[in-house]
Order: sequence, then C-alpha cells, then structure tokens
Amino acid sequence: MQLKAKLARNALTIGSWITLGHPSIADIMAAAGFDWLVLDTEHSVLELGEVQMLIQVLDSRACPAIVRLTSNHPDQIKRIMDAGATGIMVPMIKTAADAEAAVNAVYYPPRGQRGVGLARAQGYGARFQQYRHWLEENAVIIAMIEHVDAVDAIDSILSVPGIDAYIIGPYDLSGSLGRPGELDDPEVQAAIERVKDAGRRAGKAGGIHVVEPDPEQLRRNIESGFSFLGYGLDIRILDTVCRSHLQNIREGL
Repeated sequence: MQLKAKLARNALTIGSWITLGHPSIADIMAAAGFDWLVLDTEHSVLELGEVQMLIQVLDSRACPAIVRLTSNHPDQIKRIMDAGATGIMVPMIKTAADAEAAVNAVYYPPRGQRGVGLARAQGYGARFQQYRHWLEENAVIIAMIEHVDAVDAIDSILSVPGIDAYIIGPYDLSGSLGRPGELDDPEVQAAIERVKDAGRRAGKAGGIHVVEPDPEQLRRNIESGFSFLGYGLDIRILDTVCRSHLQNIREGL
C-alpha cells in the first residue's frame, strides 16, 4: 500500500530523518525498514543535487522520500517534486492560506499552479502523462505544526484539501511559547493536545517527531493516538549508539 493510502486510513507509520548526504546512510536506513524517510533541507547542508541522489537511493529500496523544505516557496517545491520526491514536509504552516499555497505548488493545473517541466520525476520527458496520474494518486503533503499561531488555526489548516497529514515540531512549538526545549511544560503539552484533538476531528493522520531515539517515548506517543511518527535522525541515532556502546564497553573493562 502506498504511503498516501496509509495516511488516509490513519495506519501507523514510523519514519526518520536524514541530514547527512552520503548515499550509504540513506541506503542503510531504508533497508532497516522505516516506512518513510525525510530528507531535511531546513536544518542541514543538503543541496538539491544531493537530495535527488538520496531520492534515487530511497526509490531503489521502495522507501518513500519526503523532503523537508526550507520554506513554503513554490519554486523550491517545484524543483523538489521534479527531482522525484514522494512528497514534501512544509515548515511553519501557520494558516489555511499557507496550507493552500503548498498544495497549489505540488499539483498541476487545474488543481494547482505548479509549472510544467521535464525532469527526473517525469522520466526526463518520456513519462509525463504517467507522472500526472502518479501525482494525483501518490503525492504526499505534510504540514508542520510548530508555532502557537498554527495551534490557534489548526482546524482551518487541517480542513484544506490536499493536506495528507500533520506533524508537530516540538522544539519550535515550545520556542514559540517562550519555553524553548521545555517539552514537558504544561503549556507546551496543552498545545500538543489541542493539535491532536483537531486531528481527530478532521480525520487526519498526525504525529510528532521523537527527536531523541527513545523507544519508550515513541511507544507512549503511539499509545496517545499519534500514527505518523518521526523517530530520531541519522546524527542522533549514530551519536547515541556510539556513546552507549562505548560506555557499556568501558564499564565492563
């Protein structure tokens, strides 16, 4: 089943983040069995050429490639989708108009306003019509809810046709509330619950990014009702495994 269909059914999916540009990292993480992987261009030094290369690696593993954008700009969205991404994760969606702009940038007229070009996604020109059909059936648009303004407008954001799911960015959300990094603060938790409740009302798949690779925290979020979960990221998984293994080794000497 394609990712878009899983999201529509609110099926549980677990993905992760890639910030390093080496293809072997994408290959290892895809082979590990993540349901999707995010190529993060917002908080990394990944360039568009590297992103396309990583998309090709993920395609070879049948792992959906979602690109986290640097902004909600139609030119960037067009290039990312032309490179062959399964979909986009759009930062700082604060209003329904922001959500509508993202949808318009992904889809061709008459549904959207995306400019037509021939690149990797369209088979370099050989499969444009096939890509048009693929786009309607498979493209995924994820709204990042990471500001108090988005929490206040969450019902209207999630009512926008074409938004497939949402994910909460807990660190930026806490920062917008004046409590950066204080994820357990009652006001931060209350904001998260407001978003979760709106997701239930809208019937939208939603989740949160569990930044530190903590299986218990992931399990708690699943039990709380989230179904679209980001688990760790390449640099945190690498760092925590290296540190914990070395600590265990040294303690045993």
